[in-house]
Amino acid sequence: MTTTLFDISTGTYQRVLQSTINVMQKGREHFEANDVPLQEMVEFRLCEDMMPLHFQIISVVHHSHGALTGVANGEFSPPSFAIDKSYDELQRALTDALAGVQSFTEDQVNGFEETEVIFNLGKRKMPFDGGAFLKTFSLPNFYFHATTVYDILRLNGVPLGKMDFLVGMQIKGQ
Repeated sequence: MTTTLFDISTGTYQRVLQSTINVMQKGREHFEANDVPLQEMVEFRLCEDMMPLHFQIISVVHHSHGALTGVANGEFSPPSFAIDKSYDELQRALTDALAGVQSFTEDQVNGFEETEVIFNLGKRKMPFDGGAFLKTFSLPNFYFHATTVYDILRLNGVPLGKMDFLVGMQIKGQ
C-alpha cells in the first residue's frame, strides 16, 4: 500500500483536529465546573513572549484547512496576530476546519504534490511545491500549535492525559 499526500495531510489534519476539538470540550467542561472565565483561558499564554490560546487554535485551523485552501489557490500567508475570538468561536472554528478538510477529495489533494504555492511573509515571497509545503511546513506547524493547545489546557488544570489526545486519532475509515 502506498502512502499518498492525501493520507499524510488530510488524514492527519482530520485526526488531530478531532483531538483538539475533544480537548477544547474537556477544557470547557472543566473551566465551567470550576468557575474559571472562558475568556481568561482564551487569552492565556504559556510564556509572556508566546502567543495565547486563541492564536494557537487559529493556527491549528490555518495550518489544516487553511493550508489545503492555500495550496489550492497557490498562495498562503500567516494568520493575523490580532485575533479577538471567544471560546465558543474557537470551538466552532475547529469544527468548521474539520468539515473544510473533509471537503477536499483524494484526487484533488494528491494533485497538490507538484502544484506551486507561494508563502507570503510580509514583503518576502517563498515558493514551495504543494506537497513539500504541506509535509515540511504546514504539518510541523499544525502539530506544534495543537500540542500547545493541549499544554495550555493541561497547565490550567484540565484533567487531560495522552489518551484524550489520541481519542481523536481514531476516525472511522482512517
